[in-house]
Amino acid sequence: MTSAAPEPRAIRGDDPEQLRAAIDAAFDFRGDVTIVRRDGEPVSGFVFDRRDEVTLEASSVRLLTPDGTRVSIGYPDVAEVRFTGRDAAAGRSWENWVRRYAEQKLAGRTASIESDDLD
Repeated sequence: MTSAAPEPRAIRGDDPEQLRAAIDAAFDFRGDVTIVRRDGEPVSGFVFDRRDEVTLEASSVRLLTPDGTRVSIGYPDVAEVRFTGRDAAAGRSWENWVRRYAEQKLAGRTASIESDDLD
């Protein structure tokens, strides 16, 4: 599983399979997305849940908005999925951590298990 935003950065929801793939990618993405509803209203936030049922009508995606509101949007109401936020975990894989740890040890510097700041 990767956390990089998929290319392209915006995926239209016209095709049901493309819509399902876009919402799956938004769920795997560890940054904020913007879902544009069919009425044109954008909803931005972190996708924390999606219910991918047999029919689109029974499927939904849930976002946590920056103000802490939980919003549920049915798949049929999704016009577009935009990957608008920075992936907070990008470049912070286990392999990168081990490499930096080894580089610090080999350079004679103190290496610790504390994680880096996210900012």
